[in-house]
Amino acid sequence: MESKLDIVQEMHRIVDAANARNIQARTIGGLAVQAHNKTNHKLFIRPYGDLDFVIASKQRREFEAFMPEVGYSPHKQFNVLNGAHRQIYYHNESDMKIDIFVGDFEMCHKIPLEERLKADPLTIPLAELFLSKAQIVELNHKDALDLTSILFNNETGTDDVEKINLKVLAQLCSNDWGLYKTTSINLGRVEELVNKELAGEERDLVLSRVHEIQKTFAEMPKPIAWQLRDRVGTRVKWYIEVEEVSR
Repeated sequence: MESKLDIVQEMHRIVDAANARNIQARTIGGLAVQAHNKTNHKLFIRPYGDLDFVIASKQRREFEAFMPEVGYSPHKQFNVLNGAHRQIYYHNESDMKIDIFVGDFEMCHKIPLEERLKADPLTIPLAELFLSKAQIVELNHKDALDLTSILFNNETGTDDVEKINLKVLAQLCSNDWGLYKTTSINLGRVEELVNKELAGEERDLVLSRVHEIQKTFAEMPKPIAWQLRDRVGTRVKWYIEVEEVSR
């Protein structure tokens, strides 16, 4: 059944309803990226088919009771098998899918979020939102554009207030060589895309932020375990294989 929902309104409705019940639910994915597209640049506007959220694992049971109240039914088999880490729901009227990550976002790499959900009122923090796209090993054009949109629309800095927090990037990537490696590869892909799709000041703005992140990686602490893994490099697989979820 084709969704008739206004997906942006639905995103806000769910977050507001969760907040009213003191449940932390924050948007992740393409719609979260669009929520930070302050310039509304036409290059980064695209249709969105479903919603993705992260919730605190300590509020999992409250959230499971909350979803039927706002008109969603669980994917029972998937949630029974995976519910401690990931859940899926469908809107009762439109059949729109909602993907829920519990505590952490984990696809090709794990990004911890349990203690970070209060940093932004609507989405996960920009640093983690950036990494949620940068951690995709097989980055497609749509995700590369989302990654570029984050860099185009948001400055880098050392806090979470409308900034990509470089301290968080350094902390997470110095603790996880694989996350660092995939992110570094995808920064190179962003450079290629930007040189094709943007020009002048717009291109230079994104490239300057790419270079700031690369400089952060060059200067961040690199524990012994990180250095040893770096010597092995990509000869050994450094990421998790992601499986598609069927209905």
